[in-house]
Amino acid sequence: MPPPRVVTLPTLPIVSVLIVNFNSGAWLARCVDSVLANDFPLEILVGDNGSSDDSIAQLTARHGQRTGCRIFFNGCNLGFATASNRLLAASRGEFLLLLNPDCTIAPNTLAAMIAEFRRHPGAGMAGCLIRNLDGSEQRGCRRRIPTLESALYRSLPLASYARRSAGDLNFDLTGTPLPAAPCDVEAISGAFMLVSRQAFETVGPMDEGYFLHCEDLDWCLRFTRAGLRILFVPNVEIAHGQGVCSAARPLRVEWHKHRGMQYFYRKFYGANNPPLEVLMTNLAIWAHFAVACARRLLPGSARHHKTPPAL
Repeated sequence: MPPPRVVTLPTLPIVSVLIVNFNSGAWLARCVDSVLANDFPLEILVGDNGSSDDSIAQLTARHGQRTGCRIFFNGCNLGFATASNRLLAASRGEFLLLLNPDCTIAPNTLAAMIAEFRRHPGAGMAGCLIRNLDGSEQRGCRRRIPTLESALYRSLPLASYARRSAGDLNFDLTGTPLPAAPCDVEAISGAFMLVSRQAFETVGPMDEGYFLHCEDLDWCLRFTRAGLRILFVPNVEIAHGQGVCSAARPLRVEWHKHRGMQYFYRKFYGANNPPLEVLMTNLAIWAHFAVACARRLLPGSARHHKTPPAL
């Protein structure tokens, strides 16, 4: 009788890196390059939302046969939450990293973030310091969860002055002193969002009621309500060329952003606040939308094309 056949199962990755792509051009391949520079057990899952550019062609030309990099074709733009959930369902890692395709990370990023995660019991999610291409801190990488009051305050006339003097009503913490060590925050950015599988299985997937924007805030609030800590790690930095995937259709992006805001406030605050306050918040959101669209339509307001940084 022949000896029994031994089947060697593939080693499970420690981190599943999940990238939702939509027309990100050369950024996607650069992002994957930077991830693969990490000497860490990982897998990369790319979900393409019906891109019409050559981003996937550039990626497959560089990494098409590489073990551990899988591409999922969604056929159309499903939105960020739905596409992310498909990747989450296919992932195998102990940790799950949602990473935007216009991000680049350093060779020690994954090891450093996992080490901090393991040093902080009760952490379910962790984010790092996200830099703009000019080196400044990017808005949203550490923030508070917005409330109806903070939404109204943010939409007031002379909002830039209001934000400087708002104190706790200002949910964006950019511009405040960076903490000296990892600390708990209420929310981090969906551009770089590291989650433990155990926490993911406790909280569940993203809410697919969002198409683009605010799904990360929703997830953060649900993690907190489940008793899980959200960690901000200031000594780990990445670069993010924000807005690359949305540059071609800015008004559509603004629409989905403000629709996401409305959905978020209705979901978490609509039932427990005075109807007048909810109505005023809705009016403020869509007034802000009108102003944002007007600014984008002004001559000279178009954003310049951003070139992926060299690794």
